[in-house]
Amino acid sequence: MNPKLLFWVPAALRMGLILAGVGVLWFMFGATSALVVATLAMAVLVFVQLGYLYQLSDWLDDPQSAKLPDGWGAWTNIFSRLYKLRRDDEKNQAELTEWLARFRQAMHLLPDGVVIMDDVLFLEWCNPAAEQHLGLTHERDKGMRVTNLVRSPDFMDYIILGRYDQPLTLSFRERKLIVHIIPFENRRQILVTHDATETERIEEMRRDFIANASHELRTPLTVIVGFLEIAASEGLDPATRAAHLKLMTEQGHRMQHLIEDMLTLSRLESVDYPMRPERVDIVKLMGQVQRDARALSAGKHEITMDVSGPDVMGSTEELHSAFGNLASNAVRYTPAGGKIHLSWAEGPSGIKFKVEDTGIGISPEHISRLTERFYRVDKSRSRETQGTGLGLAIVKHVLLRHGGTLQIKSEAGKGSSFIVCLPKTAIVPKQPELQLG
Repeated sequence: MNPKLLFWVPAALRMGLILAGVGVLWFMFGATSALVVATLAMAVLVFVQLGYLYQLSDWLDDPQSAKLPDGWGAWTNIFSRLYKLRRDDEKNQAELTEWLARFRQAMHLLPDGVVIMDDVLFLEWCNPAAEQHLGLTHERDKGMRVTNLVRSPDFMDYIILGRYDQPLTLSFRERKLIVHIIPFENRRQILVTHDATETERIEEMRRDFIANASHELRTPLTVIVGFLEIAASEGLDPATRAAHLKLMTEQGHRMQHLIEDMLTLSRLESVDYPMRPERVDIVKLMGQVQRDARALSAGKHEITMDVSGPDVMGSTEELHSAFGNLASNAVRYTPAGGKIHLSWAEGPSGIKFKVEDTGIGISPEHISRLTERFYRVDKSRSRETQGTGLGLAIVKHVLLRHGGTLQIKSEAGKGSSFIVCLPKTAIVPKQPELQLG
């Protein structure tokens, strides 16, 4: 039914009933009685309407606490429609509150910093990432000017110039930040910060790796090309030619080892190369590591071994590469006549593979950087010993894949100890013994 009819029909019926009643009274008791009754009836209607208006006014002052009456006549429709509007408003308010909570949660979890400012750069809100990037605190710094909180000349120039179409790369609080200001609405701006510190570090590592790899490959290539040019000339005696060929072969092997180590390191870092654990026969593996070390030593060192620990689950190939690199380093950096001891034993915290030598040792300032790619304590000696500079980096990545750690104990001139620690979870569980009845 038309809402207008719902309003006018009850009012018309009430007025019709009143007029009919007044007409009957006029006919039975006279005009005076009829007018008195009519006046009283109209007064009652007016007071009823005023009462509903008062209740409506009271509800409008506090819609949450005041209760709407059921109403009478047209007021029934009015109050029902107001009640429906109130329910819809409460539903919308609940949805808005839920979406606002989701928005705040998303902003809190966002890795990028978000700062909301007014048109004169006063802080209104910021998320935890922005607090971490810029050193802000929402509760403490709200209402303060952001340029007074972020004290950086580059940031001030960026604000003054107002060229917000391009982001700003900012070094701030030992971080590399990419800062971008986005105007929105009429009187607000959003400051977005992205922490590029790790990306910059990885990019720097990539550049260093390419530069170091190029340098390491260039040296043997230069030697090989130089000797080939000499060999192409006439009049070279057989002894000199043989010496040149020997040197070229050595440099070729050096390049081959370097490329193999680079490929191994790349494979270990690849997410497309998951480890497939298998039972590692430790006795067999340690025997192979000892034989390789003795072959590299060529009888110049005393290499002993002690194996008392159990087998483990892991990659035989990767553990052989890691253990072999540690053993070969001990051979390379221990003078002739020195001693090298390999051991495998179970301890309270897990399994330990240890390589101890009586070599030249390492100064404390170098120990923390030994697992970096191409890092060498003594570059000239490393080249003499045919090291690629990637061995300990390979060890580190193998242990990361096996949940292990590497400890280095060394002192210049007093030898070194390299200790691989694997967790107890890597130990192959013992099979229960069968009891015959």
